Order: sequence, then structure tokens, then C-alpha cells
Amino acid sequence: MNNRLKGTGVAVITPFLPDGKIDFASLGKLVEDYIANGVDYLVTVCTTSETPTLSEEEKDEVVNCIVRVNAGRVAIVRGLGGPNTMELVHQLQTRDFTGVDALLSVTPFYNRPSQEGVYQHYKLLAENSPLPIILYNVPGRTGCNIDAATTLRLANDFPNIVAVKEASGMMNQIMKIIAHKPAGFSVISGDDALTLPLLAAGVDGVISVIANAFPKEMSTMVRLARNNQFAEARQIHLRLLDYIQACFREGSPCGIKALMSLQGKIQNNLRLPQVPASEALIETFKNLLAEK
Repeated sequence: MNNRLKGTGVAVITPFLPDGKIDFASLGKLVEDYIANGVDYLVTVCTTSETPTLSEEEKDEVVNCIVRVNAGRVAIVRGLGGPNTMELVHQLQTRDFTGVDALLSVTPFYNRPSQEGVYQHYKLLAENSPLPIILYNVPGRTGCNIDAATTLRLANDFPNIVAVKEASGMMNQIMKIIAHKPAGFSVISGDDALTLPLLAAGVDGVISVIANAFPKEMSTMVRLARNNQFAEARQIHLRLLDYIQACFREGSPCGIKALMSLQGKIQNNLRLPQVPASEALIETFKNLLAEK
């Protein structure tokens, strides 16, 4: 299973219609686009999916749509995390995960547990999960960092904790995990802009936002770098860098949705509290696309 979680995973956006309902027709087309352009796996109901604004029923509908269109061609990772440990255990015990290959579980947010609290949280999830778990460390959003020592402790203690998506931006922390991780445990970049240098340091791939707009380019860059063809990979990285930086200027998925709407892939609709990109950011994307 872990080999299917190497390379490029795309953090799938949730397209909406003007009335706020989910645009399942566009979602299906996106899945086909990702797969046709070489993405290795799909990550759904995650941060980029605007998951906090989706009901539990809508989350299941989104996952079921992706599973149906994918038809087993690539691995699917489902987001399942939060600050209520026992509620997550209940979901692990009762939810239908048909068609899902692994779970991406973000650290408890807002309540800011100690490192021992983080460990005990994931220990209970691992003991109750029917699927492999990817830890998701994004302290800029959660206010809770998983220290390298805690990640390594979890990786060594629980064989079904198979990877960490590291979006801390802390290069020393990430490299320490790479240096000391057990065999078979994957380290995944959670930051598009840092993916190339992290690939040079030894990560196994990326869960990418920019791959929504440029699945072929991002998956090719990762594949080249993992094959030690860094000169060629660097060219793609530098071409994408302005897009990546612009995508996060006003928050995610605001930026990536604006870019994808200009590409004709989706309508530029979000759910509050997210709002569409400013005219200035849209103009930036138009200029970048004109130069491409």
C-alpha cells in the first residue's frame, strides 16, 4: 500500500455551483484530468477541499463521487482528523471506507495538546483504524506542531501509521524525520514551494495544491526529482513557483480556485468564510497565464 502513496498526490478542491451546491459534474471531470496527467493518488475532504464547510453527508458524497470516477485506478486518501479524539474513534468504527486506501489525519486544532497528548490522540486512532494513517502536521493552521521526536515515536510504535504529510515549513525538523524514520515510513511534502528541495533531502513526494491546476507539470517534476534528474525538475519548479506563491497570497483554496476558473476547469465559487480572489490576484494569474 505504501508504494501507492509515493510521488504526487493532489489535494482535491471541491467545486461549487453558484447556489453553493457541490458541482459533481466538474468534480468528476477533475478526477479524470488528474489521472490522465500522471497524478499518483487523490486526497479528498482535506483542507483544500473546504472540508470545514461541508456537512458529514456532503463529505461522503464527495468521496463516493471520486471513488466512483476513479474506479480503482489510483489510490484515494480521505481526510479524517480534528480536535475531538473520541468522535474520530467513533467515525473510524462506524463509517464506510469502501474505495478508500488510507486516511490523512490532521493534528488536533484549537485545543493545542502537549506532545504526549498528540501521541495519545494518534495512538487511539491507530488502534481503531481499519486503514493506514498519514499524520498531517500543519501548525500554521492548527496551532499544534508534531515534533520530530513525536512523529518518530508514532512511526516506530504503530505499523499502520505509514507516513507524515509535513507542512510545518521547518526544514530541520523534516530532515530529522527523514534521517531517523523506520524503514517503510514515508515523509511527504505538504508545501508546494518546498517540494523540490525536500525531494533532494529525501521525501517521497508531495500532497499538492498546485497540482489541481497543473497536474502534469507537478507530477512530472516530482517524478524527475525522484529519479535524480534535478536539472530538469528544477526548470519545472521555477516555472511553477510564481503560481504557487500567488495561490497562497489570499489563502487557500481561494487562490487555486481563481486560477482553475481562468483555466476553464471550474466556476470560481467558494463557501464562507472563504471569499473569491481579489481582482488584483486574478490579474496576476491572467498575466502569468499569458506568459506561459
